[in-house]
Amino acid sequence: MSLPKPNMRGMLARRTTFHIAMAFTLSIGCSMVYKLLVAEPRKRAYAAFYKEYDPVKDFNAMREAGVFESVRPSGE
Repeated sequence: MSLPKPNMRGMLARRTTFHIAMAFTLSIGCSMVYKLLVAEPRKRAYAAFYKEYDPVKDFNAMREAGVFESVRPSGE
């Protein structure tokens, strides 16, 4: 009783095709998960922040705190 010979012809091409297809599928899946779980919430957070952000008020607060060396507080 002997074992049958394994079919080696075309094995590398079949395995390579399978691995390339799996890599493509996984990369598309990971990019979709990243977009849904990271990118979209980040976009919404930035939009919410800048909707009510007042740069002049922020600048005046930093100026009063002495953050800038070239701008004097308004009390001086």
